Amino acid sequence: MTITDEDCLTETLAFNAQFEAAAALRPQRGQAPDAALIAHLRRNRLGGDTPPVRLPQGRDRVLPSGVKVRAFVPEHVEGVYLHIHGGGWVFGSADGQDEKLWSLATEARLAVVSVDYRLAPEHPFPAGPDDCEAAARWLVDHAEAEFGARRLLIGGESAGAHLSVLTLLRLRDRHGLTGAFRAAHLAFGPYDLSMTPSQRLFGSRQLLSNSDSVRGSYELFTPGMTPDRRRDPEVSPLYADLTGMPPARIMVGTEDPLLDDSLFLAQRWQATGAPVQLAVVAGAMHGFTLFPLTVTARERQRERDFLAGAGR
Repeated sequence: MTITDEDCLTETLAFNAQFEAAAALRPQRGQAPDAALIAHLRRNRLGGDTPPVRLPQGRDRVLPSGVKVRAFVPEHVEGVYLHIHGGGWVFGSADGQDEKLWSLATEARLAVVSVDYRLAPEHPFPAGPDDCEAAARWLVDHAEAEFGARRLLIGGESAGAHLSVLTLLRLRDRHGLTGAFRAAHLAFGPYDLSMTPSQRLFGSRQLLSNSDSVRGSYELFTPGMTPDRRRDPEVSPLYADLTGMPPARIMVGTEDPLLDDSLFLAQRWQATGAPVQLAVVAGAMHGFTLFPLTVTARERQRERDFLAGAGR
């Protein structure tokens, strides 16, 4: 049976409705996640109630800088992908997506190095960006010796997409490294932490992320910063000079409070002359790739195809 785009949209919207209905039955929390929720989501897979599967193919390492990473190295390696996980800078870990990352490694023939960066609120800005920058610098110097490939790629989901762009900017501005990473895959990231119109206007819909939860994450990641301060390009890459950025694939769903962030970033990225693929997924909510949907399988395949061919 052929599944059409209309079938896919119908399934996605039905899942959204079920997700909202279930969320309405859960106890209401404040804008910023409380300690109990943070502990639960750090222990369990983001978006679910069971601990993540740790595959034996994953190897935990500590870099000379002290930054922890988790590496997946398939038999054939044609590039190295620096992966930065999501979770609002507060949740998530490098071992939270072993099955996805191992599948990506084997199918795209990439060594995947996922950064276990320090999390807020214990380690607010700039701790997370500092760790991602250190991991990227290490790969620039050691990827060929460690993994047998010089083709470097970067990307992540949500907060990980934000950190990926900050990392590219830091490599350029602090180390003169333009072009060290040949492509970026950026999934539903927040690029304006002073809040784009779609963030402010999304409201209280319980679709994994909404206006209040986004605002709460910013308060944990950048405590004490005013919205004006959060417009600093070192915090919000939407306001940065994007000259010298690599080709990118930027993806977001239409039911995501961060929709404008991807639309605006893609426009600014392309304005500098860098190739951009913008993928807007009909009906998809924030973080939809965490869930077993037809559109998730399709999107992950497109991500693998992009990373397998990018930067050659």
